[in-house]
Amino acid sequence: MDEPDIDTLTDKVAQLIAVCERLQQQNQHLLSQERNWREERMQLIEKNDLARHKVEAMILRLKSLEHDS
Repeated sequence: MDEPDIDTLTDKVAQLIAVCERLQQQNQHLLSQERNWREERMQLIEKNDLARHKVEAMILRLKSLEHDS
């Protein structure tokens, strides 16, 4: 292999390494976002369940008041 071929190959390898590093950073960022969204989803599910139980309890109380009167 002559010198220009080696230089071209070296440049391409350096570019590939840069692309791999950028993709790895993007992947880490996306994984972090996914973790955050999963945590937020779990919190929202818990809040939704709590609200549902409160509404169901209110409905039961209203029904019992309706039957008592």
